[in-house]
Order: sequence, then structure tokens, then C-alpha cells
Amino acid sequence: MIDHDRIFKELLSTFFVEFIELFLPEMMEYIDPESITFLDKEVFTDVTAGKKYETDLLAQVKFKGKPSFFLIHVESQASKKSAFGKRIFRYFARLFEEHDYPVYPIVVFSYDKPKIAAKSEFRVDFPDFSVLQFNYRVIQLNRLNWRDFLNQKNPVAAALMAKMKIAPADRPKVKAECLRLLVTLNIDPARMQMISGFVDTYLALSPSENEQFQAEIEQ
Repeated sequence: MIDHDRIFKELLSTFFVEFIELFLPEMMEYIDPESITFLDKEVFTDVTAGKKYETDLLAQVKFKGKPSFFLIHVESQASKKSAFGKRIFRYFARLFEEHDYPVYPIVVFSYDKPKIAAKSEFRVDFPDFSVLQFNYRVIQLNRLNWRDFLNQKNPVAAALMAKMKIAPADRPKVKAECLRLLVTLNIDPARMQMISGFVDTYLALSPSENEQFQAEIEQ
């Protein structure tokens, strides 16, 4: 069984700045990349459901040129869950209460189906009054075209192309392109192995597809 949470947390924590650069470049204008500190996972108990939930990735970051901090909370979600917006709001509220820092919530949806756009807000409304509109950033991989990331010299792109929208006939080509992009990056062998392992996990090829992949590599 694939441990999706561990694999994504390892990738995103190792290449956190590159992840932000790829998907949220506007954030790079106001964060201090040298200040990023990963905090211990937070465990929340849902008494009504009798379950415990853990945050996937929580980073403390300093505003560029300022003495103040904020939190970046990243959740990776490998399956479609009902009432997910309510859950991410509860995370936000408890993190805000505990740390007293602004919280920037990001969700990476990595499931294959459904492909309809995931919600990016949680609301509490009455017929005569809107109490709450909570927004969170959504990165839904199955709605992103892998071709749009071919020229991104970014290790996160090299990995996550394997989880994007891919036509069945393109699977061998996409794996070849992931590895082609990987070898153009100036990263150490250990991190290169992490990315190639990610691609192998999420883009496992059949024998016939592997023949096409080898042909692509030879070209």
C-alpha cells in the first residue's frame, strides 16, 4: 500500500521553496526563504467522529523585511473526502488559536478521480446573513496539463508531472520527460533519487509501455 502522506510530505518539505515558486510565485515576493522552519505535526482530535487527524506539513515563515511571522499549512489529499472544507477550516482555527500567527492554507489534491474542480472554500450562511467565508488555496493535479510544466526547471515539476492530467497513450512519454527534466537540474544524487522514486511510484508502466519508454529515452 502506498503511503501517500509520507511520500508527498518528503517531497514538499525537501523542495518547499521550489514548490512555492512553482505554484504560488506571488508569495515569493513577501516571504523570507531563509527563515523557513518546519514545525512538529499537530494532532487534532475530532471528538464527534472519534478520529485523530494530523497536519501534513506546517512551516513557520518570516515576512520579508519585517520582524513578524506567519504559518504555511500544506495538506496533501490522495482521495476525495466529503466535508473536507470543514476539516481544513478546523485545522486553520486551531493553528491560529495555538500559534497566534496568520495561517496560509494550501491543499494539494493528488487523486485521479473525480476531475471536476474541487471546492476552495468553506462557508457558514443563513438565509439573511453570511457568517463565514473561509478560503484555501487548491492545487488539483488531475486538472493540470503536464505539457505546461515541461520547461519548468523545477524539481517539484519533475515529480508532480507524474500525477497530472495524462492521456493513457502519453504515459511512457511523460515518464521520459520527467526524467529528462530531472537530469537538467543541479541537485545531489540523493534528492535526484527521491524524485525518480516518486515518478516510479506514480507512473508505473506496463511491459508494453516500458518498451515505448525505452524508445523515448533512446531518442
